[in-house]
Amino acid sequence: MKYTCDETEALCFLQMTPGIYNSQIKKLYDRFGSYVTAVTADESDYKKVLKSDEYEIILARREISGITGDYQNLRSKGINYCIQGSANFPKKLMNIPDAPLSLYYKGALPDDKRPVVAIIGARNCSGYGRQMAREYALELAYNGISVISGLARGIDALAENTAIDAGGISYGVLGSGIDICYPSQNRSLYDKAVINGGIISEYPPGTPARPFMFPQRNRIISGLSDAVIVIEARERSGTLITVNTALSQGKDVYALPGRTTDSLSYGCNKLIKDGAVPLLRPFEFIEEFRARLPYNNTAPTPSYTDGNKNVTESNAFGDNMFLTSNERMVMSVMDYNPKSAGEIFYEISEKATLTIPELLQILTDMTIQHKLKCIDGYNYCIYN
Repeated sequence: MKYTCDETEALCFLQMTPGIYNSQIKKLYDRFGSYVTAVTADESDYKKVLKSDEYEIILARREISGITGDYQNLRSKGINYCIQGSANFPKKLMNIPDAPLSLYYKGALPDDKRPVVAIIGARNCSGYGRQMAREYALELAYNGISVISGLARGIDALAENTAIDAGGISYGVLGSGIDICYPSQNRSLYDKAVINGGIISEYPPGTPARPFMFPQRNRIISGLSDAVIVIEARERSGTLITVNTALSQGKDVYALPGRTTDSLSYGCNKLIKDGAVPLLRPFEFIEEFRARLPYNNTAPTPSYTDGNKNVTESNAFGDNMFLTSNERMVMSVMDYNPKSAGEIFYEISEKATLTIPELLQILTDMTIQHKLKCIDGYNYCIYN
């Protein structure tokens, strides 16, 4: 029988064949020089490369359903598929060791000409970690920089949700088949990312998540990124696997410093000790990141109007995502240690012209909106 297919359809057929893995596929490619030749070969040729139980299933599937059916079935389910060498395969991934042979995706793939930053961190994060993940994700979204992560609980999901809710673009890379949302509780985020970015996997549909797949997934996250931001990580953290991969790929790594007594900050503090760039303020990161980019990104920072006040900087806290300029000024001096109104007034006096009554009104409003917490009726700290 004569079979007609192209390289994309041929590789898709091989990857969707049970019992045939990338190791065998690479052997076939090395032997035959193309995927088309590999899937249309004779049994005698297969015997030189594969075991009998391996090539027999290729021959059986080829005869029963043809070669192009797998690719057409993906498309009918709204799943996109591209291979190395195709026009839409990300160029950034071609520069990493062990680049994936192909990608399954829903939505879109990152634009090679648009900057991308990975935000990763602890699943069981602290209030401090949640706050900072939102701050950096929001700043990235407002500056036209895409966010990417592993769609995991905690920092990953917070960053992606914040970026999307702020009108930005976000991508999630799975350690499972493209049609399996893992963890399942992030299904709403999965659906939002398909519309406002994309969901990406190198595994065929139906592939369940397994522990060894997540380190493999991490090389794609860092590979598609121009820089990696780490928000909280314990001493022994899966997050650090992504960091090591990013460093081996020559990517810039930034880490959020924390108290030396906080176990969730140990990993970040250690990264900084070993040479990672410490994160101080989101706008400072944006300036430094842009300066390091190999290409220019001229996306403007949006300006939002809040009553009669022009808000050019934003933040994400609770349900009220946008802060006024005065609220941002107050928030810039706040942390989890309670401060009196007098201390706050003194710290912002060089930046703002607020009077004490005006500051008290702002503190009251921010307390009502759960942006700040009032302790003992006199002191204020970040709401956790």
